[in-house]
Amino acid sequence: MKNEMFYNRSWQGISISAFIDELNRYMIWYREKRIKQPLGAMSPIEFRKSLGLVT
Repeated sequence: MKNEMFYNRSWQGISISAFIDELNRYMIWYREKRIKQPLGAMSPIEFRKSLGLVT
């Protein structure tokens, strides 16, 4: 997360609430939407659904 989201940008002048919003968006993308080759080119949530672990 640090390399992908935090260190690659300047956070100067960003409010705490804006930072938290950006962090939440990143975490949702990371947990639910990013494509992983080891999961058969599916996102983590798609992979869990394919296994019947998430409804």
